[in-house]
Amino acid sequence: MLTKVKMLFSESSRDIKRISKLVEKVNALEPTYATLSNEELRNHTDLFIEKIQSGHSIDDIKIEAFAVVREAAKRVLGLRHYDVQLVGGFVLLEGSIAEMQTGEGKTLVSTLPSYVRALEGKGVHIITANEYLAKRDFELMGKIHEFLGLKVGLNISQLLPEEKHAAYNAHITYGTGNEFGFDYLRDNMVYTSEQKVQREHHFAIVDEIDSILIDEARTPLIIANKSGLGADLFYINSEIIKTFQADVDYELYPETKQLYLTDEGANKIEQAYGIDNLYDAEHQDLVHNVMQSLRAFAIMKKDDDYIVKDGKVILVDKFTGRIMEGRTFSEGLHQAIEAKEGVEVTEENDTQATVTIQNYFRMYKHLSGMTGSATPSKQEFLETYNIPVISIPPNKPVLRIDEDDLIYSNYEAKVKKILSTVTQLNQIGRPVLIGTTSIEQSEMLSSHLSKAGIKHFVLNAKTEEDEAKIISLAGQKGQVMLATNMAGRGTDILLGEGVRELGGLYIIGTERHESFRIDMQLRGRSGRQGDPGSSQFIISLEDDLFKNYDEDELKKFKKKLKTNEEGLVLSPDPNKFVRRVQETVEYTHQSSRAHLLKLDSAIDSQSKVIYSTRDRLLKATAHETFPELVNYIKNYLTQVINKYCNSEQLSADWNLQQLVQELDLVLLEHQLTVRSLDGLDRDQITALVLNEYDKLTEQILSLQDNEDLGRELKMFMLQIIDTNWIQHLDAMTQLKDGIQLRGYGQEDPYRLYEKEALQYFEHLLFSIESDVSIRFIEYLKAQYEVTEEA
Repeated sequence: MLTKVKMLFSESSRDIKRISKLVEKVNALEPTYATLSNEELRNHTDLFIEKIQSGHSIDDIKIEAFAVVREAAKRVLGLRHYDVQLVGGFVLLEGSIAEMQTGEGKTLVSTLPSYVRALEGKGVHIITANEYLAKRDFELMGKIHEFLGLKVGLNISQLLPEEKHAAYNAHITYGTGNEFGFDYLRDNMVYTSEQKVQREHHFAIVDEIDSILIDEARTPLIIANKSGLGADLFYINSEIIKTFQADVDYELYPETKQLYLTDEGANKIEQAYGIDNLYDAEHQDLVHNVMQSLRAFAIMKKDDDYIVKDGKVILVDKFTGRIMEGRTFSEGLHQAIEAKEGVEVTEENDTQATVTIQNYFRMYKHLSGMTGSATPSKQEFLETYNIPVISIPPNKPVLRIDEDDLIYSNYEAKVKKILSTVTQLNQIGRPVLIGTTSIEQSEMLSSHLSKAGIKHFVLNAKTEEDEAKIISLAGQKGQVMLATNMAGRGTDILLGEGVRELGGLYIIGTERHESFRIDMQLRGRSGRQGDPGSSQFIISLEDDLFKNYDEDELKKFKKKLKTNEEGLVLSPDPNKFVRRVQETVEYTHQSSRAHLLKLDSAIDSQSKVIYSTRDRLLKATAHETFPELVNYIKNYLTQVINKYCNSEQLSADWNLQQLVQELDLVLLEHQLTVRSLDGLDRDQITALVLNEYDKLTEQILSLQDNEDLGRELKMFMLQIIDTNWIQHLDAMTQLKDGIQLRGYGQEDPYRLYEKEALQYFEHLLFSIESDVSIRFIEYLKAQYEVTEEA
């Protein structure tokens, strides 16, 4: 049972105390449920479903349901939920974040609320950090739910549409956040309702929720298609950019990754292409291409942001250290990197659909998650997702010793200390996990270890195929594993025989990460479930973290430095300085996410309008599509009247000639002329136009029984919506790119952005309505010879 001491674990103690009473009720049922046969236990699923369908809430059944899942887990997996795991289950069921120490069995915790919510029949999505974990949890934890009569699905990339249908139609579906997000986008690009794979966004449990909803939130999900642009421009610009010098041809601000061409740099581009002004409107595409080539050269780092394998540029997830198969950088950046690396440049992509991680997950009616490191981002979770964080005490006290950081003035001194520490530990047989922040760093340190005669394994995106083998050996006597963040979240390193007596697994962090939460995850690989362990960060002031910090502040700190003969920083307090740097970088990233969310709120609300329009069309029968068309025509005619008979102008200034010409495009054999409209007020003109519209409507609706034409009309309307939407996304991207420049005026750039975004959207709707109206009337004239005499 949870003790009073544990209840004082954190500010979450009030919630823990309240939920503990629920846990006691679950425990009281355990002896009864233990006597049931497998069939009797399984029958409870049907009983729960009947209760919910008859009007009971999940609160009415959650105690019994948790007891059923616990008993099933004992029988299927030989695992019994601890009391703290039951607490975690109730926290998730209530739509909160369960912050649980690493090694506390969060995966088993998820089986409790997922079962309860699955009984509602609306689908439960369990989100994991990568496909390896999704498959593992589906195969292992899915057995519990299948034993209880529920269907469990696995949603991974490369599945056929019918396989995705089956996965989503299951009671519980495992998969990665990216794949769920991409399926949402793909569902809003289909041309029949049957092609959609997702159901409603009802309940989601996000494992490692801070990684997925915070760290990855700065990168929007984008579906793109080939634009057909040539590759030559990327190669040419890459060669020009390679001659550029920082602070001469361009300015880079590492902390925000902002990049600007200087006048000198712009002059070099102009000379290379023989143009007078790079920033003329006609050179807009060239400027974009140049900036992406410069970004590839100055910001994107090989073996950090990407690797080159088999002649291809493959992305690396900086937060997990894993390769991202099938993903590319958007808006020409991927092609710029390919040119930089001298590999074949693939076709550039045009954005067809996009959504941010934040806005995708905010669509869920009920959202919850688990992690061992939510507290540093507690406020952001509340502000962005309206999810509270509840810290849950561990099942067993944490015995790991987290030693103070050792901070050296330079890289060489740091490496020397790492080698001496590893040598000492290796001599007594104590296993060591050395964490690095990038592939490049892991390979550099690996060469130092090899020169020192220290045998070791390397785990990074290049050795991913051997991951299971490397992890299985990592906790054995005498092993040294050097790894990127791949060995962080979700990695369970089991201690070998005799290792506990040596002090357990020893963690060495070689750099502080940009986020303190990732450091917490690295430490958490040791000292799991009451095991002994140790952790220490051995870093230097030449690490990447400090390169992204304010250069002047770093220089000031270095001037005051006092070190010992080994290069260890003694004063000013280095730990205090490192914390300040890390907090500054984290704040910058948080600001970046807030900035992205502000900008994306406009496109998000716009996409919901477009997607709901598509949904309405998809669900419409061939017969129901014609009323949609006549509504489009009416809206178009109204806009045309507004355009040429502006109420803010004198009637003498109205362009009746242009009005009649545009009406000719839609109205069939109408009697409206400039002479007949001259001298009329706006209401009279509107009445005459709508009279002609009524005649046209009658003719169009007379075709409603033509199902073939109805299907053609639906496809036609969807295609026009999509074509205009893609063009709109490109325009919105350009609008976003220029948002920073708007800050130099007196007005709020976000307010200006929202104002212009609305104008862009109104133009989009008019373009859709006019294209549908004009082009389909042309089609009808050609195919059916619809005229007023018909």
